[in-house]
Amino acid sequence: MTTLFISDLHLEPIRPAITTLFLTFLEQRARQAEALYILGDLFEAWIGDDDDSELGQTVASGLRALTGSGVPVYFLHGNRDFLLGERFAAVSGLQLLPESMVIDLAGKQALLLHGDTLCTDDVEYQTFRAQVRDPAWRARTLALPLAQRRALAGQLRETSRQAIQQKAADITDVNRQEVDRVMREHRVERLIHGHTHRPAIHEWTLDGYSMRRIVLGDWYAQGSVLCCGASDWRMESLALSDA
Repeated sequence: MTTLFISDLHLEPIRPAITTLFLTFLEQRARQAEALYILGDLFEAWIGDDDDSELGQTVASGLRALTGSGVPVYFLHGNRDFLLGERFAAVSGLQLLPESMVIDLAGKQALLLHGDTLCTDDVEYQTFRAQVRDPAWRARTLALPLAQRRALAGQLRETSRQAIQQKAADITDVNRQEVDRVMREHRVERLIHGHTHRPAIHEWTLDGYSMRRIVLGDWYAQGSVLCCGASDWRMESLALSDA
């Protein structure tokens, strides 16, 4: 059996075809997996577990059907859904992970991250990330009325979009020295992450060891899944027609 990894679906009501593709993936492909890991940004924005939107309820039901069938689903927060909490996890059957996690994967220790912490050249973003991950900021934000949180989420998305357009591509990508540092720190030869929307498998040598960094793809024009078996790690694409 295989272990599946996905990230950066950015589900939102204005892209219903991607939501349908994801639900089909949960009903079919994921049912054959040993486990499913979602490495952040499942939603374009998550404003709190009390959100009463139809999208959140639909996705929770799809995840609950999968976990109810016996396939565990693990969730690691991204930069768009860091407010997703225990209430949604309980409804959907998700198991929440810390922001970094080392797992045994086919006999190899693999570090799981969303990926945004590796983009250390983007100082502006890292400052923002520290602010919104602060427990006091989180508590103040979740105390706001839903309508106000929706407006805030829209404002933050637009600010992020404009900031990315103004930054050089290398600024918003991972810092190679930071990648080496965290892999040394966690004593791993494998790293799996998303966030950058630049799917690839990078291989290099570090301290005499063969390293591999797998970057997951986003779900905009298609679905993207990393499939890890006992002897084969491969990236798979899911066409919108599959839905």
